[in-house]
Amino acid sequence: MNSLRYILSITFFLLSTWIYANKEIDSLLNVLDHDIDNYSIYEKNKKERIENLKSMTVAPNSIDRYALNFSIYNEYKTYSSDSAFHYLYKNLALAKHLHNFTCEVETLLEEVYLLTCVGMYLEAKDMLSKIDRSTLPFSLLGRYYMYCKRLYFETGVSLPRNKHTSMHYRNIGLTYRDSILQVLSPADDAYLSEKMFQAKEIRDYQKALYWNDKRMESATFGTSFYALVTYDRSGILRTMGKDDESLYYLILSAISDVRSAIKEQSSIMNLAQIMYERGDITRANTYINFSWSVTEAYKTRMRNWRHIIPYSMINSRFQGIISKQNEKLQFYLLLITLLSFLLGVTLMYVYRQMMNLKVAKEKQQSLNKDLTVANNNFKKANLELLDSNNIKEVYISRFFKLCSTYVDRMHNFRKQVNKKLLKKEYSDLMKMTSCASDLLVTEQQELYEHFDSAFLHIFPNFVTSVNDLLLPDEQFILKEGELLNTELRICALIRLGFVKSAQIAELLHYSPTTIYNYRTRLREKALSRDVFEEKVMQIQ
Repeated sequence: MNSLRYILSITFFLLSTWIYANKEIDSLLNVLDHDIDNYSIYEKNKKERIENLKSMTVAPNSIDRYALNFSIYNEYKTYSSDSAFHYLYKNLALAKHLHNFTCEVETLLEEVYLLTCVGMYLEAKDMLSKIDRSTLPFSLLGRYYMYCKRLYFETGVSLPRNKHTSMHYRNIGLTYRDSILQVLSPADDAYLSEKMFQAKEIRDYQKALYWNDKRMESATFGTSFYALVTYDRSGILRTMGKDDESLYYLILSAISDVRSAIKEQSSIMNLAQIMYERGDITRANTYINFSWSVTEAYKTRMRNWRHIIPYSMINSRFQGIISKQNEKLQFYLLLITLLSFLLGVTLMYVYRQMMNLKVAKEKQQSLNKDLTVANNNFKKANLELLDSNNIKEVYISRFFKLCSTYVDRMHNFRKQVNKKLLKKEYSDLMKMTSCASDLLVTEQQELYEHFDSAFLHIFPNFVTSVNDLLLPDEQFILKEGELLNTELRICALIRLGFVKSAQIAELLHYSPTTIYNYRTRLREKALSRDVFEEKVMQIQ
């Protein structure tokens, strides 16, 4: 009798505990559903934080600018991979400009991390090969080993069908663990994380939870870090067979992912699969679609690949449920239709006619709009062609007149020389020829003025466009009455297709070395040295 009471009391206790746990999980799921519906609010807060950082004023080309760019990158690296890459490239250029080796290597390491995140493993390995580990500052060694481990682990995960190759890359990743533990401080989260996974791999789950508790001490609910720590805890508990506790922490992780508005999410995708297994297809479909949408926005190959199978499976099942509901609805609609068959047929006919008329009207309006746009484009093209022909006529006339002027000058000069020779006025002849160099300078200046005027007529905004490509302190300020200076004239010839220094030197009567030096100085003044001349050639 006593044993029966004992069994009943234990059963009642377990049942009440199970009911309480399920209520708590249901409450958390309702919170998650609410947060997903209001995701735009969290995303707005995220964007405001980023804009506040961008609005901060610091000195350009300074270490403060580097630090601010890095803060913006940290906001973007789990939100928008394209923007994160943009700020990394800005910092890389800035680090090179400041000749700061530590900042340059730090930026390259972050690029390895980001390339790994988006699934560009070959590119990440190439970037990693450019970093000489022996030259790394001690402060960056831990990060170097962590990113190496992450790269090879992710590479292994991306090859699930090739178990041998997958295990090979995972083993390479594991070789970096000892280095991480040796270099990092025991208070560092990466150190605690490695100790946690190390304990989990040898099935010492209590020790793994101990290290996870250490990480949890510095985690705040609603942050991306809290989402990561609870996600890892959920995995440990799931391995231990504690499915309810695992689900509890997985939901907390998902809520924190949504509230921190990050795009690189794993919790919700895993949660969708669990909801699918538990038969909650509606939630599974909501979660997998939300996870797919944010992952698509982040642009990561790896996450998209992992989404395909569960997305297809859950969506197919959900569509099956919708299809059955539609079948029931069609049955009820059929009953109603049979009661008013004649009226229904008449209404359907009228409705179809109205829809056909509406579609025809929309098509006609669309065609009219297209025709209007085509006519406007045709008129614009005609005007541009007419303007182009006028420009050609003007500059052909100007070129012919200029050539004629130089021919007349040469003819007059020859007549004067012949006259002096006949009269044997050699001293006057010497004076004439000695003054020829001054005349040459004058004519050369006149040629420059003709060229400047003609070029700026074709490209009236050329000087402003070039200045937009230069650093703020290096932009050109022309003197009064000056159309182009020597450096702008070189840029103008580059825009016209003269890319060789020898060609430009011949046209401007400089030595090729002088032209080369001018071009080098121009690139040094540019915002982007490597593509400066390409952008000059694209100026309209």
